[in-house]
Amino acid sequence: MGTPFGNAAESQSPERTPARPADTAAPDTSASSEHRNPAPGQRIRPAARVALVGVHGFGMHHLGILERLQEAGVVELVAVADPQPPAPGSVPATAAVFSGLTELLVATECLDVIIVATPIQTHAPLGLSALASGADLYLEKPPVASLADFNRLCEAAEAIGRRVQIGFQSLGSHALKAIDELLAGGTIGTLQGISATGRWVRDRAYYKRSRWAGKRSIDGVDIVDGVATNPLAHAVATALRIAGARTVADVASVETDLYRANEIESDDTSVIRIRTAAGTPVTCALTLCATESVEPYVTLQGSLGTAVFHYTEDRLSISTAAGRTEEVFGRNDLAENLLAHRNDGAELISPLPDSGAFMLVLEAIRTAPLPSPIGGAHIRWEGEGDSAHAVVVGIEEALERATHEHATFSELGLRWAGSMRQVSIGPGSAQRESAGPGSAQRLTAS
Repeated sequence: MGTPFGNAAESQSPERTPARPADTAAPDTSASSEHRNPAPGQRIRPAARVALVGVHGFGMHHLGILERLQEAGVVELVAVADPQPPAPGSVPATAAVFSGLTELLVATECLDVIIVATPIQTHAPLGLSALASGADLYLEKPPVASLADFNRLCEAAEAIGRRVQIGFQSLGSHALKAIDELLAGGTIGTLQGISATGRWVRDRAYYKRSRWAGKRSIDGVDIVDGVATNPLAHAVATALRIAGARTVADVASVETDLYRANEIESDDTSVIRIRTAAGTPVTCALTLCATESVEPYVTLQGSLGTAVFHYTEDRLSISTAAGRTEEVFGRNDLAENLLAHRNDGAELISPLPDSGAFMLVLEAIRTAPLPSPIGGAHIRWEGEGDSAHAVVVGIEEALERATHEHATFSELGLRWAGSMRQVSIGPGSAQRESAGPGSAQRLTAS
């Protein structure tokens, strides 16, 4: 997902989880709890043999998690791979270091889990190689850069019989269960729609951090590094999960309205409008060109009230005629959840097939016309040099209107937005129809 202020490897999923007060701590259901506190007569399982591919950027987060789990006896980090050597002291002395996964697999036997935290365009080939080795796979978000690659990865996992967890960290929040319960109980009445709002800032340095930053493709290889598919991908994935849209079959249509204020190939300011198979509208209004960064949130619009989920903080607020309540929840770590699934059959929180709905959104963006540039008259720049960042004038109001009305920027009639162009693509087909200028697209199930 990224953080409000960015990082060096945002093809992965950094999350900022707030500290929990002592009196609200969640029960310990992690994979390491039984190793710390084994029941009388319980046999301690051997530590899972783990390899990490990608030790920089968000890979550093995984190193921290693995260090804790290794101290608890849950895992043994036996090898890491990265073209750039790890920072001194960041990898256990007992772990072998390789320049790539191929070399690692040749020299390392009997791996239980391989974690891949690398740039987007490498996810498919590395994921397939990891599965072919016989290991279970933890793959950072977004899963892959095309629906075709997603299907290949699903087929490989099923054929080999391996488990795949996708690193949508926000889906581990305990708030999601509370949201399911409030919807089932009618707390906010009938659900009328869901929206996701993301207002972050990215400067020029962000797009210079790597060769693939802000690219749709390089040398014919898909990357799709846009606002909805990488830095604010969690906003889309979380909204879809709340809407009950997990698999490809759960989505009826996707519409995209894509723009850019920066000199990049991909979009940095967009509306993604989804309709689930059940008929629920899900509208994601996202930008990396805000005045200032704020924590993103998902809003549930009900006939009797609203619920707002700030997913990076696990904070849920509910507003009805009876008043307003707010609660901060705990969160399950997805790597520990994968280990618990291996050991005890715990349900995977973010299994590969449940990223199908998100992948339809990514595919709609990948196949959309190029994002429309926003005219200079509607952009102001703040800061100097590589620290300068674009601000789309009035973007905060535009995002609020888009989510409230479930409308695209084009439909709102914004002066910098083009008129609607629609493209219909049935999954598994190549049907297209379009009319009018602009950069919007519609993908419909057929």
